[in-house]
Formats: sequence, C-alpha cells, structure tokens
Amino acid sequence: MIFHVVTELEWNEQISASHFAPRSFLQEGFIHCCTRDQLPGVLERYYQGQFGLLVLHLDESKLEHPITNEKATNDELFPHLYGRINKAAVISIEKIS
Repeated sequence: MIFHVVTELEWNEQISASHFAPRSFLQEGFIHCCTRDQLPGVLERYYQGQFGLLVLHLDESKLEHPITNEKATNDELFPHLYGRINKAAVISIEKIS
C-alpha cells in the first residue's frame, strides 16, 4: 500500500474520470506518493495548516503504471508513480482535514 495526498477540490475536479492526475504530474512527469511510515512527515512538511486534504490509499498491485523508489533531497526513498492513478487502484479515501 502506498499513499498520495491531494486536496479535496483537486480530487473532485476529476471525480467522474477513470484516472486521476494532480496538476504537478504535468510538470514533473510522475505522481508523488509515500509509504505509511512517511505519511506523517509528508503531511507536516508539505501540507501543514492546509484544509480539505484527502489521502488516497493505493493498492500497488492494481496500478497500471510503474512505481520507482527515488531519493528525495534528504536521501529518503519515496515511491513515484510514472502515470496517472487508475481509480480501480484506490482502495479507500481518507479525509484528514
């Protein structure tokens, strides 16, 4: 299981589509994900004080595109998804703020 944090607004903009891609995908070419252990740090570093956040719980075995673990600026490995998230891989959606 890997996780992707997204705003509720951005998710709802693509609610009827079969796949989801955050705006950053167009610029970076991949979707930032994290492991369960990394999730608290991601929320603290990048989303502190933000509201309307969702965490997508993704089943890696159902994703249609490859995942590559790549080093971040702190040398920690993060899963990057090189393609859009097919919604069949979204096991659950957790509202966190």
